[in-house]
Amino acid sequence: MYTDKVMEHFMHPRNVGTIPEADGVGEVGNPVCGDMMTFYIKVKDGRLEDVKFQTFGCGAAIAVSSLVSEMAKGKTLEEAMKITNEQVAEELGGLPPHKMHCSNLGADALHKAIENYLSKMSGQPAEKAGESSQAASQDEHFHCPFCDFVLPENAQLCARCQVKLIRCEHCGEYNREGEETCGHCGAGLV
Repeated sequence: MYTDKVMEHFMHPRNVGTIPEADGVGEVGNPVCGDMMTFYIKVKDGRLEDVKFQTFGCGAAIAVSSLVSEMAKGKTLEEAMKITNEQVAEELGGLPPHKMHCSNLGADALHKAIENYLSKMSGQPAEKAGESSQAASQDEHFHCPFCDFVLPENAQLCARCQVKLIRCEHCGEYNREGEETCGHCGAGLV
């Protein structure tokens, strides 16, 4: 189910913890599965000198956080902002379709930490970590569990991979039409 690289990052996560007086903090969460990620960054000369994370979630979420922290450390802010969800999943050797949302959370939390730092540097009021996660939940996006394409609410077909979809009435996540149980929460699908 999981690649050796996912298991390695889950069993031996890198860069776990917080950075006291971090230059930027980014927090994201998925209320459906309960995964929460917080990234802390320290910036020196335009580069991410240190990156730490705290993650509450499944093994895939922990592995994603660990890998994202390694991918970002030492990069310029611009380079780190270019880390994509697809790159994270590919670097891990793939994730099961029902865990692809974890790769979204990792890159998004890093990007929010960088945005938090940049807003502080520009003199604009910095977002508090809690406020940014509330804003994210108000502007919730749904992703195809098979190709990670952003879907409109109540989509019945993914425009990218052409998979017919059905939403779970229990958790709200998308599944392949015809599946009997939800791959996210395990509830029966109608």
